[in-house]
Amino acid sequence: MLEIDTKIKDVPLAEELSKRYLSYAMSTIVSRSLPDVRDGLKPVHRRLMFAMRQLHLDPKSGFKKCARVVGDVIGKYHPHGDSAVYGAMARLAQDFSVRYPLVDGQGNFGNIDGDGPAAMRYTEARLTEFAIALMEGLNDDAVDFMDTYDGEESEPLVMPAAVPNLLCNGTSGIAVGMATNIPPHNLSEIADALLYLIDNPDSEIEPLVRRLKGPDFPTGGVIVDKFSTILNAYTTGKGAFRIRAKWEKEDLGHGQYQIIVTEIPYMVQKAKLVEKIAELLINKKIPLLNDIRDESAQDVRIVLEPKSRLVDANLLMEHLFKQTELESRFNMNMNVLDSEGVPRVMDIKNVLSEYLRHRYNVLIRRINFRLSKINYRLEILSGYLKAYLNLDRIIEIIRNEEDAKEVMKKEFLLSDNQAEAILNMKLRSLRKLEESQIREEYDELSEEKSELDGLLADEDKLWNKIGEEIKLMKEKFGKKTALGRRRTEFSEVEEVVEVPIEALIEKEPLTVILSEKGWIRALKGHVDLKSDFKFKEDDRLAFSLHAQTTDKIIILDSSGKFFNISANDIPSGRGFGQPLRLMADIANSDTVAAIFVFEPKASYLLASNTGRGFIVDENHIIAQTRNGRKIMNVAQNEKTCFCVKVSGNMVATVGENRKLLVFKSEEIPTMARGRGVVLQKYKDGGLSDIQFFNEEDGFSFNRSGGVGVETDLRTWLGHRGQVGKLVPFGFPRNNKFFN
Repeated sequence: MLEIDTKIKDVPLAEELSKRYLSYAMSTIVSRSLPDVRDGLKPVHRRLMFAMRQLHLDPKSGFKKCARVVGDVIGKYHPHGDSAVYGAMARLAQDFSVRYPLVDGQGNFGNIDGDGPAAMRYTEARLTEFAIALMEGLNDDAVDFMDTYDGEESEPLVMPAAVPNLLCNGTSGIAVGMATNIPPHNLSEIADALLYLIDNPDSEIEPLVRRLKGPDFPTGGVIVDKFSTILNAYTTGKGAFRIRAKWEKEDLGHGQYQIIVTEIPYMVQKAKLVEKIAELLINKKIPLLNDIRDESAQDVRIVLEPKSRLVDANLLMEHLFKQTELESRFNMNMNVLDSEGVPRVMDIKNVLSEYLRHRYNVLIRRINFRLSKINYRLEILSGYLKAYLNLDRIIEIIRNEEDAKEVMKKEFLLSDNQAEAILNMKLRSLRKLEESQIREEYDELSEEKSELDGLLADEDKLWNKIGEEIKLMKEKFGKKTALGRRRTEFSEVEEVVEVPIEALIEKEPLTVILSEKGWIRALKGHVDLKSDFKFKEDDRLAFSLHAQTTDKIIILDSSGKFFNISANDIPSGRGFGQPLRLMADIANSDTVAAIFVFEPKASYLLASNTGRGFIVDENHIIAQTRNGRKIMNVAQNEKTCFCVKVSGNMVATVGENRKLLVFKSEEIPTMARGRGVVLQKYKDGGLSDIQFFNEEDGFSFNRSGGVGVETDLRTWLGHRGQVGKLVPFGFPRNNKFFN
């Protein structure tokens, strides 16, 4: 018991948690999420490549089941879940996800619609030429190796990377407290930037970016940013690229046309994109579009059918770019592990310089490795030559001496390796012809050794050699090949193209009908507002008005909230419509007080049933969301009842007590929000109706036999807040100016 107690240490919990969380965070950053700047690979990708190489899955060999590869990776190098490893492997085979695929897949590896790959027991894979180039030199001591997690085998710390994979294929990942997101680029353009940097090591970033140009996504598309925006992103290591779908106008004859989308932005799932556009079409959010069809086979072909031949194709596409993923943003963050394994955000020059430095170190290590092989072979060959010069004596020593090796070493001054090689020679090698071949090989290797020694001694020659390797890489994977051609184009457009809704909707007359139970619909054309409209049982007309499809309809409820909906979004009048509450979040306890067409620069008088009110201008009645905009505050047992357009210098109010008051409209204050002021006092009842008019015209009302007009205002003229006088003779019994 005492022995156990002595091993227990008191440690502050916060300190211990901090240490363990930091350990976990560093493991996530270094061993999972961030790529190495030198080869652009994360550990799982590097181990996948190495395991496939060990299985001899080169491009010229046959395929092997992905399950076999995943099993080797998990068992030997990467002790993680098989689904995660297979997911990483499958992505490396997707030509719509990776610009230069590292895995050549056979079978279903997913598609651009977002469907996942088939199970790994069904799919097969091998390495691509690009992946082979990435690992070129592993057998030449080009990089360091480390023990695997169980210590039974070894794996490379980094790949030799004859191709700049980090920029070619890009990467993305989320670690603890940091993330990375690097777009793919065109290898030919990266090569041009690298060659320029070799010749101009003190170069500014701009000449490099002009050669690099910008991202080259596997799915193509069009980058619509200015050069200054692209330059700033590569200078800081962070920035965003706007990518648009590539489209063309297909002529159908007789003035008809359709739009064909042939390329979509990177990482956008085509099926979801088409589904989103179809949903917007059903909800009448894209009024210029008539139909959408996905006719894709191997290539992307999304057909967009305009509403009519008069629709401008550019205007339609601008609207779609604004509302859908036909335009998306790629947020670049070049956060990588440098050659020391430290995570940091690099600009483009640092990334290119780190790669060149890595290739410089790889070249020196490969030269030294080759020199060691040459020196060993020269040692053996010089021993062979000594043996041929003293062949009879060598044979005699071997036949007669007990320890022939030691005797030969002393007599002919041979090294241990030379003596062992002579003893291992086959009898057939003793021919005279063999001696001449050895001398020829010795001379060739001596010449190669001299060249390599000269190369190591001259730094300029080393950089020239690296430049030659880059040119060979460019020739093999460059723009002249089907894989290397640039896919993403550049086109500068305005930052934001505002498309007015009126321009997108065909202007047509409508008659909007709202029932007492809150069902709304729109009839085509301007129908007589007093027509006998059909409603559901126990329902009847509450409001009706004439509008255009381009109009905005304003709704005021009894709580003092304004809502607005597009007239084009109101369902057609074939049935009974749909509940207004599906279009605006009007509370169940509230009712519609007013509905009218929005008019710019108009002002409105809001009034409650208690006779309080104020004037509000049109800027305050537009609601940005379905929740509406609260303008008039009402007390308990009070509700908003009136919203009357200000259209004269006088206002007449009539109460339920049949008292009428006339006063100047300028006495009513203009407010942005509030309860308002008293318009007319009532001993019993409340406000019944309001009318604006010009003083010289007088106020009017319905009376038997026609419309009555009162121009002599002296009886009812007063000031806001007074009681008023009894209505004139013949005033309607319902206390309304007009029914």
